[in-house]
Amino acid sequence: MANKIANRTIIIRDNINMVIKEVIINNTALKGYEIELPRAMLVVLRAPRGFVMCGYLNIDAADKFNDIAAIVRGIKTIDELLEKDVSAVSKAASEAGITVGMTGRQAISLML
Repeated sequence: MANKIANRTIIIRDNINMVIKEVIINNTALKGYEIELPRAMLVVLRAPRGFVMCGYLNIDAADKFNDIAAIVRGIKTIDELLEKDVSAVSKAASEAGITVGMTGRQAISLML
């Protein structure tokens, strides 16, 4: 079954642009966030057991809280996060079978 992106909503508050996307992965609706910062985009896709994030956030914090987390670098959108390769994973993500080199889509599928 092909994965698709649905229900794109743009919310603007205090001159900050944030896009919230609903993404369907394996028949599960997930929420993704694209937040425009002054010099970069902050991108996160949340699943029931963990999240995939851009390189703006860090694995050390995820490890501190024992989160299942993966990083995909060089992205600006949820679409790019899903298609590009994971470059780092938390210890909990590694234990869940998530590895460097798999796509963001493959990683988030293991977090359902």
